[in-house]
Amino acid sequence: MPPAAPSGSDTVTNVGGRLRELRAGRRLTLKDVAGKSGVSPSFLSQVERGVAAPSLRTLQAIAHALGLEVGDLFVDDGAQLPHLVPAKGRPVLGVGSLTKFRVTPVAVTQVEVIGGVFEPGGTAGDEEYVHGDSDEVFVVVRGSVRAAIEGEKFDLEAGDALCYRSSMPHTFHNVSESESEVLWILSPPSW
Repeated sequence: MPPAAPSGSDTVTNVGGRLRELRAGRRLTLKDVAGKSGVSPSFLSQVERGVAAPSLRTLQAIAHALGLEVGDLFVDDGAQLPHLVPAKGRPVLGVGSLTKFRVTPVAVTQVEVIGGVFEPGGTAGDEEYVHGDSDEVFVVVRGSVRAAIEGEKFDLEAGDALCYRSSMPHTFHNVSESESEVLWILSPPSW
């Protein structure tokens, strides 16, 4: 079952359903994509059916096996500027205990802003992951989050920001008893 949409959002794109749709559109089998992404076909099938939730690192591997970046999993029709991205109805993607939403539309090419809501105790994955080689700024909007960057731990509260390169292994964990809302700002886009 996908996580609840952040307040103000109408729908959450089921990551599994979106992966299945993109895989089928490329005429690839479960075995093809699983082999390229380093997961078993049965696990990939569970992800596509919404029975299992991949970590962001695994989701990244699956997206790459499909010739995509994780950001391509969002359904986004923002091809022209100016483009209003209202909180209600914005492209949202559920990934396990983390719901991510695109703040910048695809028409914005020099910077990418991704928002996220972690469930209590939620995580971006137990293992650190990398993507591209961008300047990345992580901002806690509300709640408390523990970041791990190259194994070093940082405890952040609302208003705190952490700067690093997206090529540095990193992950995030909600350490509060309520939801935590965050922003990732990347330049150039690499998610």
